[in-house]
Amino acid sequence: MAKPVVPEDARRRRRPTRRGVVLSERLIVETALRMLREHGSAGLSARRLGAALGADPSTLYRYFDGMDALTLAIGEELIGRALDGWAVTGQWRHDLRELGLRIHGAYLSHPQAAVLTAGRVTGRPREIAADEAVLGILRTAGFPDPEAVLIYHAFIDQSLAFAALDAGALALSEPSRTSDEGQWESTYARLPADEYPHISATRRLLAARMNHSAYPVALDMLLASAESRLQALRAG
Repeated sequence: MAKPVVPEDARRRRRPTRRGVVLSERLIVETALRMLREHGSAGLSARRLGAALGADPSTLYRYFDGMDALTLAIGEELIGRALDGWAVTGQWRHDLRELGLRIHGAYLSHPQAAVLTAGRVTGRPREIAADEAVLGILRTAGFPDPEAVLIYHAFIDQSLAFAALDAGALALSEPSRTSDEGQWESTYARLPADEYPHISATRRLLAARMNHSAYPVALDMLLASAESRLQALRAG
């Protein structure tokens, strides 16, 4: 006789751990985020996570199939935080700009987690909700489906790519980050004008600009380009 299937909820632990907490997927994800912030991706393992929760590491597999599934849940949590408090207003360019900045900000709040998850596709509800919202904004604005998908693709990839790039810098050790940021003053600003005339001419502007994220500027350029495409389609 086949064994009865045990519902997922029944497999999950309801008794408090040694630390007096009742495990849940959300608690595990929040603890993993804290560990990533404190120790980086190298410090995240089932053994260390179990110790932080006061539970046997095997207990985690009642909630996740493995560490990769936990990684996807972390990515889903970051997207969810970006969506919290955001609402569509009907002004498509404003709505996409606000969402893009929220995604970028949510990932930069957890740089180590961003580096680990920005390139992943979770297929989870909040990620799907974000994708549905972006496509809905574009289609409602009047973009034909091929254009809506093209701009959606550029918007999502740009948001996550800048999140990963900027998070990578924030995830560096303090000495490494300080050294990188100082290069614009210590190296680029001192290059000889006869060999590097363009860098030399813009050295002060570069020093003032290059240690800040280019994402807001790139996002505005993408949205301006999208608006021009929409106007051309309407005119045509």
